[in-house]
Amino acid sequence: MTAPRVLVVGEALIDVVHRADGTVDENPGGSPTNVAITLGRLGRSPRLLTALGQDSHGQLLRKWLADSDVAIESTEITRTATATAELDASGAATYVFDIEWTLAGVDVEQAELVHIGSIAGLLEPGASDVLRLLDQQRGDALITYDPNIRPALIPDRDVARQRVEALVRRADAVKASDEDLRWLYPDRDHHASARAWQESGPAIVVVTEGRDGAFAIADSGEVHVTGRTVEVVDTVGAGDTFMGAFIDSLIDEGWSSGTARAALRNAATSHLASILDWATRAAAITVSRRGANPPRRNELI
Repeated sequence: MTAPRVLVVGEALIDVVHRADGTVDENPGGSPTNVAITLGRLGRSPRLLTALGQDSHGQLLRKWLADSDVAIESTEITRTATATAELDASGAATYVFDIEWTLAGVDVEQAELVHIGSIAGLLEPGASDVLRLLDQQRGDALITYDPNIRPALIPDRDVARQRVEALVRRADAVKASDEDLRWLYPDRDHHASARAWQESGPAIVVVTEGRDGAFAIADSGEVHVTGRTVEVVDTVGAGDTFMGAFIDSLIDEGWSSGTARAALRNAATSHLASILDWATRAAAITVSRRGANPPRRNELI
């Protein structure tokens, strides 16, 4: 079988990580970029549509992506984006961003599976470009989405909620964290929010709950998997690894193009449990080591 053409759309940046012990690291990252890296390391050879500068940070990102078998399509920006993360004693991160996001001038070929996420769907002018791209691609492509909310970049919660919901309605599979849903809908239980999303259009909505694991809601019902017990070094890139491994499992199941939309809609809970378990295993490896460093396939088998 020919491998599906996988396109990941979104920001690429440098994570400047200030750790609780006083050390500072600079590592390549960005939520959609981490998803692409995960897919590349799992053998899926994705393309990443992003915005990069010609500076040293941009060169670092290009090498990092190439080393994980990720092809790059990018628009050129003045300065490669950065995200400064402060880690607390538990390894949890808070962020401050310096980012320019645009897809101006990029011509995109049709893909079979398109993933979008995080800042790319909310920050203008690129957010409008992303929405147009999805509308162009959706007929033939399966769409996955992870809002991965970054409150530091969002001046208006109501506007952000409307934009996220517009993307959710266009997606076939959505992954969010319980924190994302609580931020978007502070007066509603995150299980109820996930059910409302699933009823609005997607075949599957997955919610990660940190150490407590993850659950998925689909037409066939709800399924939950427990978290893996590991020593947490930091949480940077864990959700993105989960998302990448989730997409990898969709491809394994044959749900990797627009023609699979009906099959995904009818997915059995047993299949969903297997997919969630694979993604949880991958994320557990990432949190056990520094930075956004997803596993390769031989580390999971």
